[in-house]
Amino acid sequence: MLVLSRRIGESIVVGASAERVTITVLEVRGDVVRIGIDAPRSVRVHRAELLEQLAETNTEAASPSKDAVDSLTQALRDRR
Repeated sequence: MLVLSRRIGESIVVGASAERVTITVLEVRGDVVRIGIDAPRSVRVHRAELLEQLAETNTEAASPSKDAVDSLTQALRDRR
């Protein structure tokens, strides 16, 4: 992990010219830092905690409960 120190108004640039992302420190209040992110539309920018929550939700949705599987199995048997 690259660790950099920046002051308010200073930026970090990531990537090449076509896919360049600029991250600028906007404000610091105690232990909270506001940043601005300038990126092309093709570059998705997400908060890490939302990606973790989405991955967890997708895993739950892809793993049905035993009751749901049993119910579906019974419904399929009843159709025969």
